[in-house]
Amino acid sequence: MPPTVALYVENCLEESSPNLPVSEDTLETWFDQWLEILTPDLPPAPSYEIGLRLTNDAQIQELNAQYRQLNQPTDVLAFASLEADLPQSQEMVASQPLYLGDIVVSIDTAELQAQQQEHSLSTELAWLTAHGLLHLLGWDHPDEESLMQMLQQQVILLKEISINIDLE
Repeated sequence: MPPTVALYVENCLEESSPNLPVSEDTLETWFDQWLEILTPDLPPAPSYEIGLRLTNDAQIQELNAQYRQLNQPTDVLAFASLEADLPQSQEMVASQPLYLGDIVVSIDTAELQAQQQEHSLSTELAWLTAHGLLHLLGWDHPDEESLMQMLQQQVILLKEISINIDLE
């Protein structure tokens, strides 16, 4: 049975930009499909939970400064709960959804990058959320080789939801 995810979306832009380029149902479908592909990278659990916060450059800059000591906006941040070594009983692991962490996306930066890449905001949102998900599962890109592996995995995830990205 494919893994399922409960996605908790927090749209911090409701007043200035109430309409997201994709629905919450679509976002949840993306994550369900991606987790099916990424099953080998998943710790065993009956289901999974992820928080997704859609925000602006000012808010993501605050988080970037606080957690990465980079006082500048960025496109996506991921806060993986699996990095914390919390004791869990076998009963908990077998019966409770596993919280993978939070992904924060700046819609301001996503809109700019979508224009630069000449694709839609929904494509950029998919790209960034897939990137964040991989970070939640332990993927990282400290060097060019690991970055290329991660980007290739993002291309695979996006292809699963009918978005084709060429890395060239």
